Amino acid sequence: MNELSADHDTVRSDDTGAYRSGVAARLAGLPVETLRVWERRYGVSEPQRSARGQRLYSSAQVRRLSLIKQLVDQGHPIGAMARLPLDQLQHLAEPLAPDTGASGPIRVAVVGAGLARQLTAGGRERLALDVRQSCARLDEAATALRGVDADVLLIELSELDDSALPQVAAARLACGTPAVVVLYRFCASATIRHLRALGCLVARAPSDMAEVALLCQVAFPARRAQVAAPARAPAPRPAGTVAPRRLDDQALAALAAASNSVMCECPRHLADILMMIGSFERYSVQCGSRNPGDAALHQELGQAAAQARTLLENALERLARAEGLPLPDGLA
Repeated sequence: MNELSADHDTVRSDDTGAYRSGVAARLAGLPVETLRVWERRYGVSEPQRSARGQRLYSSAQVRRLSLIKQLVDQGHPIGAMARLPLDQLQHLAEPLAPDTGASGPIRVAVVGAGLARQLTAGGRERLALDVRQSCARLDEAATALRGVDADVLLIELSELDDSALPQVAAARLACGTPAVVVLYRFCASATIRHLRALGCLVARAPSDMAEVALLCQVAFPARRAQVAAPARAPAPRPAGTVAPRRLDDQALAALAAASNSVMCECPRHLADILMMIGSFERYSVQCGSRNPGDAALHQELGQAAAQARTLLENALERLARAEGLPLPDGLA
């Protein structure tokens, strides 16, 4: 029947819109507040509306939310899971079968020096991904990766904005693969939407390379239509005067790798934090501003990040010297 049931939670038992948001969240194992945040930020579901404007969720939507909750609890990024269809979520949620070698590893073309180095360093993810070619910079990719026989184009960018969209499209065209995975540390939500409109799988860069392998497995079967790239974003605003970086991402990656051979893991953790702070420092300069006051606030954020970065660089330098870890020539 169409009238509300006695508990005022279930509307109908068919698949057209059976549960209110509170019940749907409960059945999926989510706090209703989390469901609302996921919907607002990631577009995780599109419920119907009752005549009174209440959100109504079908049983299939509840099942999908439950799978997303399960996968996020396992460490998958919500940004990568939010728009996947039910069948792909079910596939990801299944236990991984032993590798029989029948289908072989996924062939990837990689943009990002640190990512390529991590993927070729070893571990079980090396069995899942075959790095065919790599280049350090996105603006080099269209030339460096031309004609590479790859299943997936894998791109890592610390700070990502709309200016990268034409280069992503050019790199994809050079590789001849429609499957693209873009990993970022800081990115505006509008740019993420634009990349998804291009058919890319977009996710915050994970620290575990096995997670990167899973994202490539998700992206590979997809065949999404390309659309024209949006116009380039306005030029970044100049930042205030800050102390320059003494440890770039390459030096930090070297310190993180070297610290794996000593008992203390603090150098690796500090290097990871510094990479994140450095990314945010650069991103805050590029972040869009609506008015002069907003621009000043973002400049202050960048300067605060630079101050934190300087303190942690000093700490990491002292720690590296104490542990006998490699430092760049200018600091050694």
